[in-house]
Amino acid sequence: MRRHFRSIHLLLATTILTIGAAHAASSTVSAPLSNKNASKSDGADHLNSSKYGTKKIPGNNVPQQGASASSSPPRQTSAVPQGPVSANEAVIVTGTHAYNRRARDSTAPITVINAATLRRSGEVNLAQSLTRLDPSLNIQAVGITAGALTASLRMRGLNPNEVLVLVDGKRRHTTGNIYADQGPSQGSTPVDLNMIPSNAIDHIEILRDGAAAMYGSDAIAGVINIILKKTPSGLNMSAQTGANAYTGNGWQYQTNIDGGWSFLGDGYVHMSGQVYHTDHMVATASDLRLTPGNSEYLGLKVPQHSNVQTSTPEETRENLGIEFGKPFSENIEGYGLITYGHRHSESNQIYRLPTIAPSAYPYGFTPLLTIEENDYAATLGVKGHHLLGFDFDLSTTYGADEDDIGVKNSFNTNLYSITGYSPTTVRAESYRMAQWTNNLDLRRNINILHRVPMTLALGAEHRLETYNITAGEPASYLYGGTQAYGGIRPESAGTWDRDVWAGYLDGDFHPLKHWDLDFAGRFEHYTDAGNTENGKISSRYDFSKRIAVRATISNGFRAPTLSEEHYSSLISSPTGATGLLATTSAGGRLLGASQLKPERSTNVEGGIILEPIDGWHVSADVYQINIRDRIFGGGSTYGDLARQAIELSGISIPSGINPSNIVANYFANVGNTRTQGVDIASDYLLKLKQYGTVNLSLSLNINRTRMSHIATNANGQPLLNEQTVSYLTTGSPQSKIILNAYWSIGNWGINVRQTRYGETVSMLTYQDATPAGLTCNGAQLRYSNVCWGRFVNTPAWLTDIEVNYRMNRHWTFAVGANNVFNIRPRRLPKDLSIYGGKLYDFTSSSLGIQGGYYYGRINASF
Repeated sequence: MRRHFRSIHLLLATTILTIGAAHAASSTVSAPLSNKNASKSDGADHLNSSKYGTKKIPGNNVPQQGASASSSPPRQTSAVPQGPVSANEAVIVTGTHAYNRRARDSTAPITVINAATLRRSGEVNLAQSLTRLDPSLNIQAVGITAGALTASLRMRGLNPNEVLVLVDGKRRHTTGNIYADQGPSQGSTPVDLNMIPSNAIDHIEILRDGAAAMYGSDAIAGVINIILKKTPSGLNMSAQTGANAYTGNGWQYQTNIDGGWSFLGDGYVHMSGQVYHTDHMVATASDLRLTPGNSEYLGLKVPQHSNVQTSTPEETRENLGIEFGKPFSENIEGYGLITYGHRHSESNQIYRLPTIAPSAYPYGFTPLLTIEENDYAATLGVKGHHLLGFDFDLSTTYGADEDDIGVKNSFNTNLYSITGYSPTTVRAESYRMAQWTNNLDLRRNINILHRVPMTLALGAEHRLETYNITAGEPASYLYGGTQAYGGIRPESAGTWDRDVWAGYLDGDFHPLKHWDLDFAGRFEHYTDAGNTENGKISSRYDFSKRIAVRATISNGFRAPTLSEEHYSSLISSPTGATGLLATTSAGGRLLGASQLKPERSTNVEGGIILEPIDGWHVSADVYQINIRDRIFGGGSTYGDLARQAIELSGISIPSGINPSNIVANYFANVGNTRTQGVDIASDYLLKLKQYGTVNLSLSLNINRTRMSHIATNANGQPLLNEQTVSYLTTGSPQSKIILNAYWSIGNWGINVRQTRYGETVSMLTYQDATPAGLTCNGAQLRYSNVCWGRFVNTPAWLTDIEVNYRMNRHWTFAVGANNVFNIRPRRLPKDLSIYGGKLYDFTSSSLGIQGGYYYGRINASF
């Protein structure tokens, strides 16, 4: 199998060469104002914005899943490019049922990011690109164990499970790789955006508003809708490479190719391929056990920098996307999408001393967690007009993510002592998360009594979700399992599924010329989580050309994922172990676990939109998100009771573990949270005549989450402690500011971006370097489960610069640097760092640990 994927990798790498996508000026914008006439279109024409300009497409009024209009022209062969358009003027298909609704007319804050803006982020991973461009989005600084191998976006400080991702308006399947470790992202199985080829993207629409009434479960914080290219011509290629200039490691490259062609006259196919690789970025750390002069020094003749725990994963990834469509008649079109991604990644774990397995590793060893991942999806649909007066979209989408989690360069010490043998590489477990979604969406315009224009939308959905856990090889779990990561036992393996049935109704009214009023409702039935009814009321009024106000109120719903209900695992370090127990397991019940309930939310949002002078757009929105019955890792138990619960679940604990540093927890409805914040956005195009233009933008998110209630378990014990509360409330930056200026003059372009990350606060466990004589509440402070070390990641500014030159209409060259001045998070003190090898707070969703990244890119378009 590995040889097969290596062949694919070499084929794609050979084909893609060193060339890139077309240069285009663009901007990342909020949704300022304009008149509302565009939203009252009779739907006969649909204006679409893409990298080729604005196109007027006949008959493209077909709704997408959950109510969006089609984002793509069914017939682009007749479209004539009209030149670049501001993303402000782009027709959006997210968060609205209305025809021809522009971003600046939205009743909720929405950001449109096009392909050129994504390229200028300087990032080669889609998830990282979005965090550079939208202040409401953040990503964990460094993932832990298997969680390091999947990208998890957080919006407005909420869990990645509370962000819904669509591709061309269709719900995207999630990863099978659950984030099992304690921290702000615990329990998340998000959509892995990096498995979608970024060069296939035309633009991305980010809706920052609760939208469960439109799209169903998970749309609590907001929605990310990725719109793919559908052009039937052109060839675009690119290559980018770079590294951390301050450490000289973390080298990475990405090569891309995409192009389109027509078939049978008016049909189109657009294909995109991408190959990516990155090496480990290792931050040099001195292990206290290996460094003379420390009380922990063991006198071993091993290099003191052997502990490479503070590092990013090595990864190789190949992505493919094929989008196609063909009109069958004047009113009916068929369409489809196929995506495939393969990933191999390895993550460094804590260094093990030579005394652990001297026969196999006389100089010690660093276990590696690995993932072999295959991610694929296919959509087939038909859309058209005049079905009982409605435009319609009938589609089916099947997607799945398959993961083999392995441990490499490791050892099962107990197995070796019993049998005299231990493998060094094992498969620890396998996951498969699959989703089959079927949709029918209908939409039409109605003029009530010839006085009130209205868009009526309705539809139905069925979704089948399945989750499979396959046990690891016996050596991965027997007698405590392999070092760093114990595999899943057969008792914890299984297959689970559920059906979801849904229907929705939405009416978008214009009672007055400048007043938009939208009512939406959705009913869903889960075979395991019961029923939910969600509603949303949105309104916007334009007082004049210069000022408008908008507001929404809605309730939402998130069903517990199948992995949250059934997953269990054991993760060990040289001094401790953490067991995550399934809520249905005997060990989980011993600790007080009970059946998970759905999360339920109430979102309230209001904003003002201004245009003080022509071309200067400003928006400010305040919001409040109340979530009841938050699902999170809770019920943390320590010591002998934790050991007993873990072993009752059939999981063995490795020998040599400090009993006071054994932790067991489980997923639970831990309590209620209240998130309050404000989004501010502004942009202005400064025209300097012969000196070109400067596109200026500012975006700001201020965010605060507080616990309004902490629940208790079946034994009457609180489900959260001070540490786990900090994960939910202060693990994301309390503020984030992005200032951007893109100066375009002649064939030159210069982009400068300043990003400020606000502070995060974590309550961390006191580690082995804590003096043994220190106590708290009568117990030892080291590994205390009552007293924590309060650690503050102080605010930091990052500077990004890119300079590009367009040599001719085909070739563009760019050089740039992200984090020019190599700013990194604040370092942990010795007593909060595991053996001194953990330099930073990994759980914080603040700036990453990579430091300065310098790169070059070459693009070509034909």
